[in-house]
Amino acid sequence: MSTPGVGFDARPLIEPVDPAAARAFSKALRAQGRAPSSNAAGVVIAVGAVIVAVFVFLSAGAGVIVSLLDGGAAAAGAAVVPGLIIVGIIGLTTFLVIFGNRRRNERWVKLDRFARANGMTFVPTIADPRLPGMIFNRGSSRESSDIVRGAQPRFVEFANYRYTTGSGKNRTTHVWGYVAVKLDVPLPHIILDAVGNNGLFGSNLPTIYDRDQRLSLEGDFDRYFSLFCPAGYERDALYLFTPDIMARFIDNAAQLDVEIVDNWLFLYAKRDVSTLDPATWGWMFTVVAALLDKLAQWARWRDDHLAATTTAPVQDSVASGIPGAQPGPPPALTPPPPGVAVPGRRLKSGVPWVAIIIFGGFGLLWLFSVFGGWGFFLSLLSR
Repeated sequence: MSTPGVGFDARPLIEPVDPAAARAFSKALRAQGRAPSSNAAGVVIAVGAVIVAVFVFLSAGAGVIVSLLDGGAAAAGAAVVPGLIIVGIIGLTTFLVIFGNRRRNERWVKLDRFARANGMTFVPTIADPRLPGMIFNRGSSRESSDIVRGAQPRFVEFANYRYTTGSGKNRTTHVWGYVAVKLDVPLPHIILDAVGNNGLFGSNLPTIYDRDQRLSLEGDFDRYFSLFCPAGYERDALYLFTPDIMARFIDNAAQLDVEIVDNWLFLYAKRDVSTLDPATWGWMFTVVAALLDKLAQWARWRDDHLAATTTAPVQDSVASGIPGAQPGPPPALTPPPPGVAVPGRRLKSGVPWVAIIIFGGFGLLWLFSVFGGWGFFLSLLSR
């Protein structure tokens, strides 16, 4: 992996791609089992087109048949209309599927060439990635796509992520982009909720965390991030987030949410981060480069909650009962092993009170108006 943000090669992202080469590359990926055998988007479009065509035929066909039974040139002409509509729908569907496949194939080729040019590898899709971050293992149809990975100086993965919640009309597809960085040792569960990307109802994160776990840091850090750490791990958070590391996050990642969980560091964005846009890659590489040379100092962290001591036998004059016996050596202290005690592994989730209060207020106003509360209220004011 080339040093992120320092002279990375973005030319493959903008260079033209031969359509035949793109088709061959996509076919090879599917043959190797590295890409899905079918185009899910194309299948959805095709199924939708069939449904529309059937609806057109059923709604217009019956009337046309009746007209044909009555006879007449006008009826014969009218019989052609539903057929033309159906042919048009099928033709448009075919065009959209072919165009979509072509764009997907070209994107895969460009990302693969970009990855190779910068010492990384490209993976088209991974179904249900087994990662511990907060956006993963939620909903259904979970998939990472357009994955670009590097292994030097440490493992880094750039990818887009989708999952769905709800069903029917309430079905929602959630769009995320993420950067996953492998750490040297497991660390306490820590969240940096970026203030700059919050919405009307507060945090845009999929999980709300108990406010009692919020820790205020020195300087201007609280203006950019809300830091959450498990109770009892406040000193550990201060050890990890020294002033120089806080400055790196403020200067480079103020629009990204950050999660440290187990031995991973995740950067989240509510948009794709693996794209064909050189500017987006320049930003992502700059962020990672700013953090990588500071993460090595986190490898020295140890959880005092896991501290253990081994004591050599002590035979003093009282305990041994031997006159003149000398006390043994003091207990030998051993450093805690790498790892995190159970209380520090996961933050406690909270309740989105702000959203509940706002939606509850709208609900009460609606009930008030439905049951004639406004008239009663106005009559009281008129007295």
